[in-house]
Amino acid sequence: MVLFLLVILAAVVLGIVGAVAKGLFYLLLIGCVLVAADIVYGVVRLRRPRQRQR
Repeated sequence: MVLFLLVILAAVVLGIVGAVAKGLFYLLLIGCVLVAADIVYGVVRLRRPRQRQR
């Protein structure tokens, strides 16, 4: 869960910097790719059956 939130936070920061800074549009694209990858990771993790921990 921590990894999921850290990647979302990094994507938001990159997206803001990419949208505000002139000439850094590629950071906005990297942020969008990170969000998409994080959503896929979250969906895969939720669909996988959890095992009991002892």
